[in-house]
This record gives sequence, structure tokens and C-alpha cells, in this order.
Amino acid sequence: MAFLPAEGAAEGVDAGAVETDAPGALAFRLLGPVSATREGAPVPLSGTKIHTVLAVLLLARGALVADSRLSAALWGDAPPPTSNAQIYTYVSRLRKTLGNRVEIFRKGPGYVLDVRAAEVDLFSFERLDRLGRQALEEGRHEEAGRLLGGALDCWSGHALENVTEHLLQFERPRLEFLRAQALERRIEADLSLGRHRSLVPELLSLVARFPMDENLRAHLITALHRSDRQAEAVQVYGEGRRILDEQLGVVPGRRLSTAYLRMLRGEGPGVPPRRPPVLLPARAAAFTGRTAEAARLRSLLLSRPSDPAARLRAALVTGMPGSGKTALAAEVAHGCAEAFPDGVVHAELHDADGAARPPGAVLGDILAALGEAGSAERTTDRNGLTTRHGLNELVVRYRARTADARLLVVLDDASSDVQLTGLLPAGPDSALLVTSRGRPACVPAAHTVGLGPLGDVDAAALLAETVGAERTGAEPGAVRDLVRHCAGLPLALRIAAARLAARPHRTIARFADRLADPRTRLAALSYGRLDLARTLGRALTRLSPATAALVPWLAAVGPGPFTARLAGELTGLTEAQAEHALEELVDGSLLLAEPDGHLGEGRYRFHSLVLLYADTTPRRELPR
Repeated sequence: MAFLPAEGAAEGVDAGAVETDAPGALAFRLLGPVSATREGAPVPLSGTKIHTVLAVLLLARGALVADSRLSAALWGDAPPPTSNAQIYTYVSRLRKTLGNRVEIFRKGPGYVLDVRAAEVDLFSFERLDRLGRQALEEGRHEEAGRLLGGALDCWSGHALENVTEHLLQFERPRLEFLRAQALERRIEADLSLGRHRSLVPELLSLVARFPMDENLRAHLITALHRSDRQAEAVQVYGEGRRILDEQLGVVPGRRLSTAYLRMLRGEGPGVPPRRPPVLLPARAAAFTGRTAEAARLRSLLLSRPSDPAARLRAALVTGMPGSGKTALAAEVAHGCAEAFPDGVVHAELHDADGAARPPGAVLGDILAALGEAGSAERTTDRNGLTTRHGLNELVVRYRARTADARLLVVLDDASSDVQLTGLLPAGPDSALLVTSRGRPACVPAAHTVGLGPLGDVDAAALLAETVGAERTGAEPGAVRDLVRHCAGLPLALRIAAARLAARPHRTIARFADRLADPRTRLAALSYGRLDLARTLGRALTRLSPATAALVPWLAAVGPGPFTARLAGELTGLTEAQAEHALEELVDGSLLLAEPDGHLGEGRYRFHSLVLLYADTTPRRELPR
């Protein structure tokens, strides 16, 4: 039977010490060798087993300790046949040795030790630690340091030094952890009081004893930095990073990285970091529709998570090329900016030609936007993956920079989870907004907003915002035709509107007639840097070569719905091969998945403009 810590304390027992100078007053120690004193004189206790029984009864804080619990603490999983008799003997010896100032009585299947008239170092430590923690949280640093120092003075060595290994295994880690926390809080109070120079020797000793304790190392970096010993602080961080990598295979955590970054930025106590600006694409001149989608995104980004374990507020906008993902994200992010006082940053994850940007380059740009000196000065290796500080270093800097920030990060045009891995902000008070044609797994499905074609009313309104309501109102029939030919795709509508606005003396009907001809429609949907065919072509470059080559051949199936079996028959592929390609097109938002047919077959449908692009793309031989 494994020994477990006591399940609870008796009602009414104060966790603080009850100090008394009454005749025969007893004091017990657990935070060092287990011992007892009477009026300052040691009480003779012989043997590990007696010390173990006393420790278990004291740790129970007046609660019932079952015989089985005592047995597990004394002998672990292999108690002797006479265990109950031996426990009775140990308790009897304790009663006799401790005298009538402490009562140990039998209750049901165990024993209860009443120590209300005695002092216990553990209880004094817990009381002082609790009061010190409260003072620190309320900014009473002088009082916090005094209380926490008193709590640490309750210790006289390692906890439970002379008990059995069975009790030691389960109780010492918990007690030593409480001690370490109190020590860190006392150091934090001293740092707040400007005692950094006097702390350096103590912290150097502590870090040497506990080289993998990141919090102590973070405090040492802060103390060295404030003592104008930056070179040593950098060395301390580098040594810690090496030890963590070699011993545990991990990178420095939030507190250590934050201390290091504050030192690099030259931040002193009471000096707030520079608030970064709102760095977002400009709001679209004409933004219509998507009211429900925008409201949903705002709710996801601004609402605190209902699950306490949630670590990041995230939202994903998906849709086919040209569906307005970036415009919607920019509109929502601008509207939410005031809720993120540490800033809003935006990063393009692909270049203008559609190639994925190296993660180091993206991180460098984000860190530069957040005020990280030198982050944008980077060099790349032949793979484009190395920055001035190294990719791993940039990830650490980014996570530390975002750990305690209230920041909105907008990542535009993601193509994979791998691309997003190092870009997720670390803190629970930050939020992430991603646009993607697919559905990266790092954002839950419930946080995904999919964009379909605009309805006719919203499409006509979008056209009117650029062209002018008077002009569109004069040709309602032509507007309906134009909207139909653009198939509700915002990019197509914006291009059409831009072309009409550039030719104010021409009729909408004339342009609608040009769109009516499938042979000239794609060419007409191009204006300046806006080009529907080029946008769809870039989307094909993200597909596997086999699927990209198949797209022109699939034009023969028509708009659909159609099945993988039909696609296979028309292209000469097996049904499995065709289904694999169709699912890849769905993942890339170049094909719509319809509800399964009555035979359970998957069904698919082309958007009319994607189908038109496929039909006008030259066919080449399919790989076999």
C-alpha cells in the first residue's frame, strides 16, 4: 500500500503556530530533523520509526490517521504481520515520552494527535508564508520581505531528515517546493526594494546549487542587470539555456526568457516597455456584408475562454481564394485594437509570388514591430531559415515577449500547422487571428469562421459602395447580371467595381456583357494589381504536382455535384486516386464538399469561377 499525504485537517485547527511559554510547553520540528523540545530542552526520541510516526501524526494536523496510513509510512508496500502491534507500541512510547501536554488518542481505525497547545515549525512557516504572499501581492514589499524571511527561518535543514524513505518519498518534495516558493517570493520582495546588489552573492550560490531552476536564474539575471553587470547576466542566461537543452532538451521558459529580454531592452524597474503601434493592412475602402462573420470573430477574440485550461484565444478565417479573408480579418482587428493595449501586429506568411516566407523572417518582422532591437537585422542561410539570432532564439524571444502581453497577432494566408508552430503567442491574455484556405489543426474547429460567396444583396451593395449608389440604381438589371457573373466572390466584385469606377461614363451593362462571355470573363476580371486568374493560379502552386495537373482535366465534370467515381472515369484515374486529389482541392478551398449522396458517396462542387479557370488552363499529361 502506497503512503499518501493526509486528506485534510480537522475543523478549527489553525495552520499557524500557537506559541506559548506555559510550563511544559512543547515545540515540534518537521522542517529539518524531526524532533521535539520541552521548554527548549530536547525530548529524547529514539529510532527512525518513532520519528516517522510522530511526523505522520503532526502532518495530519489533528485529523485521524488510519493504521493503514501509518503502516505505509513505516514499511511501504511490505508491512510485517505484526504491523498493528508495532504501531501500537510506537504510539505508546510517544505518549510516555511527550507527557500529558500532548494527547494521542485512539479513534476508530487509527490515531489522532492533538497539538493545539504546542508549537510546530511547519505551521509557523505556512502562516508566515501566507501573510508574506498576501503582503507581496498588495505591494507591501518591506513587510513581505520580513514575513517571508521569518518563514524561511523556520527551516533548520532539509525537511524530515530522519524518517523512513517511504514517508520521505511522498512528503519531502511538497515541503521543499513550498520552501522554494517562499524563497523566490522573498527575493522578489528584495528586488522590488532595490536590494539587487546584496542579492547577487546569494543568487549566485543558489543557482550553482540548483542550476536547472529557471526562476532563480531569472532573478539572478535581473539582479546582475540592475547592478550594471550585463555581461555576466548574458553569460548566466547562456549557461542556463545550454543546461536546459543538454539535460532536458527544452528551451528556457517564460520567466527566464522575459528576464533576459528585459535586460537586452535595457528596461529598468518602473520603466514600461514601448507600446507598439497597430500594424495592420488598411481597412478596405468598401466593406459590405459579413456582418455575422465579423461578430463571431469579435466574440472569439474578445471573450475570455470558458475553459480555465485554455491558453490562447484564437480564431480562424477560411475560404476560397478571393473570398475576402484578409479584408475581414483587417476589419475585425482594427475594430478590436483598443482591447489589446500592448498592440496589434500583422504578418504575411507568403510572398507576393505565393512562396511561403521563412519562419525566421516572419518572426524577425514581428519582433521588430514589437520593439525588439535588432530583430529585423537578419541574415539567411541557403535554406532561408537562419536569422541573426537563430530561429530557435527568435522563437524564445517571441514567446517571452508575448508571455505577459495583451496582444493581437494577425497571421495572414497560413498554409500549414508547421508554418504556425513558432508564431503562436504564449500568454493567455493575447489573441490570435489566422486566415487560411485550409483548416490548420492548431485552431479548434469551433473557432473557425468559413466564408462562402456573398449573397446578391450584399454583392450589389459592395458594388454600389465603389461605383456609387446612383449609378447602380440606374441599371438594376445590369447590376443583377454583373453580380451573377461574379458569383458572389468579393475579389471579382472589387475588380469589377474598380474597373467601373475608373470609367464613370460607361454603362454597367456594357461591362456586364463582357463578363457574360466565358471566353473574356477572366480577362475582364483584372485591374492593376488585382487579378483573379493570377490569384487562382497561385493557389494551384500550393497543391501537389499531380493534383495541380489534374485541375484542367476536371473541368469536364462541370459545376457538379459529382463524385470521385465520375471524376476518375473522366480523367482515367482510379476512384481512390481521384478522391485523394479532390480532397486536396477541398483542403485548399478550390472545391466545395457537398453532403454525401444516398449511396454514401462523397460529392463535390466547383465554384463557377474556379471551374472557368480550370477550363481555360492548358492541359498537360497526367502523372501515372
